[in-house]
Amino acid sequence: MFEYSFIKEPLSEEISQITDLYRRENWWNHEGDNPEMIRRIVAGSHCFAVARREGRIIGMGRAMSDRASDAYIQDVTVLSAFRGKGIGTRIVREMIRRLEEDGIRWIGLIAERGSHPFYERLGFSIMDGATPLLRLTK
Repeated sequence: MFEYSFIKEPLSEEISQITDLYRRENWWNHEGDNPEMIRRIVAGSHCFAVARREGRIIGMGRAMSDRASDAYIQDVTVLSAFRGKGIGTRIVREMIRRLEEDGIRWIGLIAERGSHPFYERLGFSIMDGATPLLRLTK
C-alpha cells in the first residue's frame, strides 16, 4: 500500500512533489520554485525519507547531522488525506533506524506547536531547561 525509501538525488518529478509538500505546510514563503534548492536540501541531509503511494510522494522527513554524534529531525509531514494511517510514524522510525545504524545516538528535533505528543510516542521527550532559538537572515 505505502512504500518507504530514502532518496539522495531527487528526480525532477520528485522535486515537484517535495516542493508541494513544503508549500502545503506553509514552510515555503519566499523561496518560490527553486528546484536547485530542493536538490541541495535532499543531498545535504543525512537522510531524506519519503513515503509513496502509487509512486507519488505523500510524506517526507529529513535528518541533519554531523555524521559523528548528533542529528536533528525536521520537515516531517504527510499529505492531510493520508494522516492518521501511521505514515508519519513510519517515516520517523525509518530515520531513527538509519541514524542509529550510522552510529548517531543523540537525536533531537523541534516539534511544531501541538505536535509534541506525536514525537513523545516515538520516544522523544521535552528537554528541560532548553529553549529553541532562531535567527533569520534577510
